[in-house]
Amino acid sequence: MQLLQAGPHQLVLLEYDLEALTSLSQQANFLVELQDTPRAVIFDLWTQEREAPLLLFDAAEPANLGWFSRCQFYIDGATGQVLQTPISIGNKRDRGGALSLHSVRLRLAKELSPNFRLPGKQALSEQVVYGLLFNFLQALQQVGVAVCGGPVFVPLSGRRER
Repeated sequence: MQLLQAGPHQLVLLEYDLEALTSLSQQANFLVELQDTPRAVIFDLWTQEREAPLLLFDAAEPANLGWFSRCQFYIDGATGQVLQTPISIGNKRDRGGALSLHSVRLRLAKELSPNFRLPGKQALSEQVVYGLLFNFLQALQQVGVAVCGGPVFVPLSGRRER
């Protein structure tokens, strides 16, 4: 982790270990392809053995209320940002243009504001982000993640608008 100062602006630069990120994704039972860019690490994640869709559901749908109450993570459906994390998420589509229910694309930011705070005001470091990412990947398959509003990210589980 480094602090970069450019004039009056400051950024925290996180330096992720790509092997650790790959291993972490595999431990969470995902197949993964990583792309390292100057500002982020892009994850293409998918499951092969899972029959049910990933647990990403519309929080506004009354039928999903039970899922919503158990969530640890929430996605802003208008931006794809996982709230209070350096993670953003996007839907993937198959070759025919249909929504893929077993895969997503994640973006893990490398540059953050020095004012960025994780839940509970936890100090920011690469190790903390690894733990956060692992918990998020587990939630996608076991607990559920709520999608709150917006047309950018489409929920994959439960009832949803067509």
